[in-house]
Amino acid sequence: MSGSEAVVVTGFGPFRQFLVNPSWKAAQGLKLVGLGERIDVHIKEVPVTYIKTQQIIADIWQTLNPKFAVHLGIARGSSVIILEQTGKNSGYRDKDVCGFCPANHCCMEGGPEKLCSVINMRAVSKQFKEAGADVIYSRDAGRYLCDFAYYCSLYHGQGRAALIHIPTSGSLASADSVVPLLQTLIQTMLDQLGDPSETA
Repeated sequence: MSGSEAVVVTGFGPFRQFLVNPSWKAAQGLKLVGLGERIDVHIKEVPVTYIKTQQIIADIWQTLNPKFAVHLGIARGSSVIILEQTGKNSGYRDKDVCGFCPANHCCMEGGPEKLCSVINMRAVSKQFKEAGADVIYSRDAGRYLCDFAYYCSLYHGQGRAALIHIPTSGSLASADSVVPLLQTLIQTMLDQLGDPSETA
């Protein structure tokens, strides 16, 4: 299809009791429903390991050079969708599924301490909240693999990335219920990306 633009959606691999990670199920669901006729959706499963995550995210930006990247993670115990504004470079002290922790507890040696998405997540969450959706805004993505992946992506993609934490409880805990809302959320972000007057 001529004139189509690539958008990458990632979900995480198995983690603790989640043999199939709900974030990966949601990414697969988004691939099925699409993000509009001019968007070519690519999905990638990211293992819950720091080294592989770093490699995969760098590779996404080098080989696909997408218009936008959306990273899905799970917020255990949450019943709402959380839009993250900021990725942090340091403070990664929790071990990944391989028992590994990054050297110096950081993503990118010499990188800025925090990077923000070009998307105004506060504005997006407010718009959806007013429409009655369970969507909130956050500036602290938790210093684990989600935050780590987000920072790497913001770094390589000059801020053209989003991290969306999806709930593991409540009415949005199934892929069937969360995917349509994610689809609309991401389309709203892409609209904002196309209209710089709406960004933060």
